[in-house]
Amino acid sequence: MMTKKFGTILKICVCVLFAMSLCLIPSCKKSPEEPATEGSSQQSLTTTSPEAPAPSTTKPVAEKPEKPAEAVTEAVAETPAAVEAEAPAAPAADTAGLVPIDIKLPKPMFVGTPQDTKVPNLEKPIGKARPPFLAPEGTKNVALGKPIASSDEEPIIGEIEMITDGDKEAADGSYVELGPFVQHVTIDLEAMHEIYAIVAWHYHKQARVYFDVVVQVADDADFITNVKTVFNNDIDNSAGLGVGKNMHYTETNEGKLFDVLAQGIKARYVRFYSNGNTSNDLNHYIEVEVYGKPVQ
Repeated sequence: MMTKKFGTILKICVCVLFAMSLCLIPSCKKSPEEPATEGSSQQSLTTTSPEAPAPSTTKPVAEKPEKPAEAVTEAVAETPAAVEAEAPAAPAADTAGLVPIDIKLPKPMFVGTPQDTKVPNLEKPIGKARPPFLAPEGTKNVALGKPIASSDEEPIIGEIEMITDGDKEAADGSYVELGPFVQHVTIDLEAMHEIYAIVAWHYHKQARVYFDVVVQVADDADFITNVKTVFNNDIDNSAGLGVGKNMHYTETNEGKLFDVLAQGIKARYVRFYSNGNTSNDLNHYIEVEVYGKPVQ
């Protein structure tokens, strides 16, 4: 009886083992067909194919999309270097043959902020030194020591000849004081000159503004022939020479430079008008310089 039971149990165990083996066989066959990961695929390729090249970690150059020739040209043209190369060169004709002119300045006499003069049409100071004046080589002050006349034949202070003596300082004894109202001084260059610039110093010991400043040039002492107005800040025509469009300016040790290089002015006589200032009704001159060359 026991032997029969034992045989039955043995048969059952064999059947169970057989059934389990049947279940394991399909799963073992299915496993190799599953998709391998990228890492395992590369590892398998390296292992099974020793002669195959190692996989590259960089993208082949051939696979990079190349820019069309037109696109490359446009990209280069947009770079600053290309733009600079293609831009036309600045015209050098304006400064060709010109050199800085040595205009010696007197020492400044006032310090601090100038008082608010409340003058209409007053230009603002640039806050820095005036840039060098460029003119043809050989240009010099052709007014130095030249004859000068004045509408006020008897100045209150000084002598009229002091205006062209080369002394530009604002100290006492260096300036000429003319009477009130409209006054003018006229310099005779004694020959026709090409004039490139004119520099005038009124009284710069204080920050003053002079009114009705008009600068004219002409071929004759009576100012009839070839009269040209270089500067005019007479905004109400109180000097009777026409309404000016230039601005009032504050006197400094730099003087006022009237640049007439581009106008091609040729003249013998230079005249300056003024009509009082912000401190009083008198007219003052320290020095006038005319930069040019004799007409050949």
